[in-house]
Amino acid sequence: MKKYILLIIAAITVSFFPQQINAEEDSLSLDSETAILIDAKTGKVLYEKDSRKIMYPASITKIITGIIAIEKGNLNEMVTVSSNARNVSGTTVYLLEGEQVPLKKLIQGMIINSGNDAAVAIAEHIAGDVESFSAMMNDFVVNKVGVTKSHFVNPHGLFNINHYTTAYDMAKIAKYAMKNQIFKEIASTKTLEWKGKGWETTLINHNKMFWRYEGVTGIKSGWVGQSGYTLVTSAERKGTSLIAVVLNSQTAERSYSDAVKLFNYGFENFETSLIAKGSTFQSAGRQYTLPKDYHFTKPKHATITKEVTRSGALLLKAYPETLDKIKLIPLAQGRTLPKSLSTTYSQSVQTDTYFHWLADLFTSQ
Repeated sequence: MKKYILLIIAAITVSFFPQQINAEEDSLSLDSETAILIDAKTGKVLYEKDSRKIMYPASITKIITGIIAIEKGNLNEMVTVSSNARNVSGTTVYLLEGEQVPLKKLIQGMIINSGNDAAVAIAEHIAGDVESFSAMMNDFVVNKVGVTKSHFVNPHGLFNINHYTTAYDMAKIAKYAMKNQIFKEIASTKTLEWKGKGWETTLINHNKMFWRYEGVTGIKSGWVGQSGYTLVTSAERKGTSLIAVVLNSQTAERSYSDAVKLFNYGFENFETSLIAKGSTFQSAGRQYTLPKDYHFTKPKHATITKEVTRSGALLLKAYPETLDKIKLIPLAQGRTLPKSLSTTYSQSVQTDTYFHWLADLFTSQ
């Protein structure tokens, strides 16, 4: 009997989980060597092409530098530009040695105009030197963001063989950064008047997706010879927010074309839905509630059914697939959820949804 059950599970698993797209089976015909598209609210991977492959990021590195500066620095504090910052190679905002600039303005110059000098000035201000800031970057992405295949040795992204990431990691980093409203405001700025001691101009955001696609909200492009053209960009339409990452495109135009393909695919096929905090559900005579707003990604036009397991978990299904499994809070009859519990309870991890469902199926027989 066990043998037949295992065969059934194996057969259902294959039908529920189609093979992931890889570089050889890239149905969108992307130019970029690796890519990924995620739902920015839920983190759900909607499309990927070799997204865990180690790659060189170039200036999208500055996303990490920016969010660390915002979280750990005082945005109004004046930063003194060092000789080291003044003389860094690559794109700059023409800072002068000894010039004093507010930290927020440096972040703007770094994200909007990709200023390497601004990145070094930020790193030295926050951590004392570039090496210490790089160690901070690595600790931050592991312990705050939860990525595992990235390593950084500078704040700007100039090539170093030990400075690398993946499309998947950059999508998670971007998702984290764009939750911060100050970062989002800076990353979504198209143009900015810049008045410095060495340069007065209008900065125009290097991310040309702002002028190529409706609803773009950020965030950063990059290029060095060894990495090709890299792009992390975000867009929002009708309550659905997406993040696209493309790495090692042959030209800037092809990186933008790939991002457009990814966004079109995402918005045409998926949408983000909400189950409101306080929603109640019943199962086997017991009542449960949801302690926080819960977003989930669903295929467009799919009919979603909700089932509550005997253990008090809410299953969201778009037949035949289980989309999410959410832990609910039981309510005593005639009572509401205590306020302290509703504010401290954290949502359950959404992984292994399908196998939890199988366990419930077989243990309930």
